This record gives sequence, C-alpha cells and structure tokens, in this order.
Amino acid sequence: MQIVGVVVAGGSSVFVRPLAHGADPHRLAWELGYRIVRPLSATGLGDDLTFTVQVSAHGRTVSERGLQRRRALNPDLTEAEISAPLVRQRLAAYAIVLSEQGVLATEFSERTAVPGSWGLPGGGIDHGENPSQAVIREAIEETGQHIEIAHLLDIQTDHWIGRSPAGLIEDFHAVRIIYAATCPNPTEPVVNDVGGTTASTRWVPLHQWQRMHWAAGTRALLDRHLVRLALQLGYRRRWAAG
Repeated sequence: MQIVGVVVAGGSSVFVRPLAHGADPHRLAWELGYRIVRPLSATGLGDDLTFTVQVSAHGRTVSERGLQRRRALNPDLTEAEISAPLVRQRLAAYAIVLSEQGVLATEFSERTAVPGSWGLPGGGIDHGENPSQAVIREAIEETGQHIEIAHLLDIQTDHWIGRSPAGLIEDFHAVRIIYAATCPNPTEPVVNDVGGTTASTRWVPLHQWQRMHWAAGTRALLDRHLVRLALQLGYRRRWAAG
C-alpha cells in the first residue's frame, strides 16, 4: 500500500511513500512536513492499494518518532514467542453505517482479542478486491444488511503483538480504511458468517450509542465522525428519539 499526498485534489503529488509495516499515515505525513486534511480516494486492488490524501504544510519543527508503538495483547506470551513473531500487515475496510434505525454495530467473538466489545461492519480486503467492494461484502456477511457507500471517511492504523484466531503469534499491523455508508432499507441484522470473528450484530439507536462498550479504535472513530455524519446524511434528528 502506498500513501500519496496532494495539496489540491487532482493536483500533483507532494509525496508518495509506501506504508511500511508498523507505520501510521498521519505520522508519516507529519514527518514529511504535512498534516492530512482529508482522505480523497482509495484505488487499486488488495496490497496494490493507493490511498490519496489532501494535505497542507504544517510549518512545524519535526522530530522523527519512527513506527507506531507495538502493544502486547497477550500477557501470557513468552520471551521466545515475542522475539520471533510472524510479521503481518492486514488491509481492511470498515464503514460507519447509518439508517433510520441508528448506527450498525457488530460484536467481536471469542476468536478475537476483544470479545464482547462492539465494532463496525467490515473486514479484510480479499485478493482482487477494492476497499469499497470489501466493506459492502462484509456488511452482508456480518449483518445481512445491504449498504451504500457515501464517501471515504478516514484511515486508521494499529500495531500490536498477540495471538491470532489461528493461534499464531503475530506482529500485527492493522490498516483500516473507513467509509461513511447508509442502509436505505434496514432489516433485522443477522450474522451470516457464523463461527467467525462476529458474534452478533444490531442497530444501535443514535441517542444510545454512547452506552455501548465499543472497542477503543471504534469509539475514537465514532467520537470524531458520528455527529457530523448524522447531520450530513439526514439522521441528526434521531438523537432526540426515544
């Protein structure tokens, strides 16, 4: 995956950089002298993805901080396991999906490191698939809902070492492309991909979303975007419901 920075949409790039394992796009841009204003496009298939962002020069003195800090998820890991993990970067696509019934949520299963926490529909980008196709497919598999992409919203990364659902010890770099989406005809959510990383799914009324136990990354995205999205997509009045 590569990150392309442009000052004006459609203009020439001011930087083009591969997203190295453990790197964060926002930090990468900052250390090159820019801040990310907004994402513009995610094009390409699978690992050959190009993520284009609009940037502006920040004019600050930069001290390089390097890669994202790697968190340890499993306290039972031995020094030998930590010293020789399988290095894996995973590109995935997710969406904040809104409808007349609220925001669409998925509960993490026991196969994950955060069982019982809630997240957004989405998942890994398959070979030969672009991110928007991936999130539409994942929404059907995890929730049974047919969604429509509104626009590209954000990019989020995380870096940890832990045990995968298959039991492997991984130095894992999660790269998440986030979309805004709607569901014009919401139904009762149902998990079609039984036995995977999604235990259950539900629509959360907008006036109740803060009561949910969201995974940390999801909570950060909702804090940053949900109110504005609800206003943009015509669901702001749902905050007063109930």
